[in-house]
Amino acid sequence: MKIALGVEYNGTHYLGWQRQQNLPSIQAELEKALSVVANQNIEVFCAGRTDSGVHATGQVVHFETNVDRPEKAWEFGTNANLPDDIAVKWAKIVPDDFHARFSATARRYRYILYCNRLRSAILPTGVTHTHLDLDYNRMREAGQALLGERDFTSFRAAQCQSHSPWRNVHSLMVSRFGDYIIVEIQANAFLHHMVRNIVGSLMEVGCGRKPESWIAELLAKKDRTLAAPTAKPDGLYLVNVQYPRRFQLPQTPLGPLFLPDELPAFIIERLKLW
Repeated sequence: MKIALGVEYNGTHYLGWQRQQNLPSIQAELEKALSVVANQNIEVFCAGRTDSGVHATGQVVHFETNVDRPEKAWEFGTNANLPDDIAVKWAKIVPDDFHARFSATARRYRYILYCNRLRSAILPTGVTHTHLDLDYNRMREAGQALLGERDFTSFRAAQCQSHSPWRNVHSLMVSRFGDYIIVEIQANAFLHHMVRNIVGSLMEVGCGRKPESWIAELLAKKDRTLAAPTAKPDGLYLVNVQYPRRFQLPQTPLGPLFLPDELPAFIIERLKLW
């Protein structure tokens, strides 16, 4: 039997998704909890291996077991054995050909910037604080140069293990919600640190240090050393993974927190004025 799970977590206190010897990871905690419910060792496979300090509201994983449990048992039983900063949102029995990583057709990330000259005590984690006065319209316009299937060498980490730097970015949106700027990027897949490197460079455009054309220039030069420093992991969330409809996986709000799935421009502007 193959089971898929929707998983949410605050990655602040973990060294990423992937299991590591004697180090805290999301995978290790989830496998430990599932193994208690199944009364046998469980190994899970995820849609996207998030880095140290990165969060998720829409991670998808799967595992195989010969233990017969109702879906509610996998949900409530696993949550009862997980730490407070990791939670199962749904469980579903899936066909044998389902794979959390290889069946996925797209992944969507949201990066949240808190733009204020002073830090927040209410959200000390889960957002990236910046004192910069960022123009989200400039960031959005500059980001359109990244749409489509392109070579993202300028935005990949030096330690990236992918065989190819080519990725297909489906959409890139930048919105403002009060003091918060949200950068949302969807692609077929992502390179190591790709979203954080893109956000770091968009911030340079947003604060006026670089022109809007700079992002296109970086893309063309295929040189990571020319781009901005990598943005912090604090504000990054994996919010959605898309699969073919035939798998009929549950759909949950993207989040995080108060953010709706869609942020219409007129609402954003009104909130900014308020």
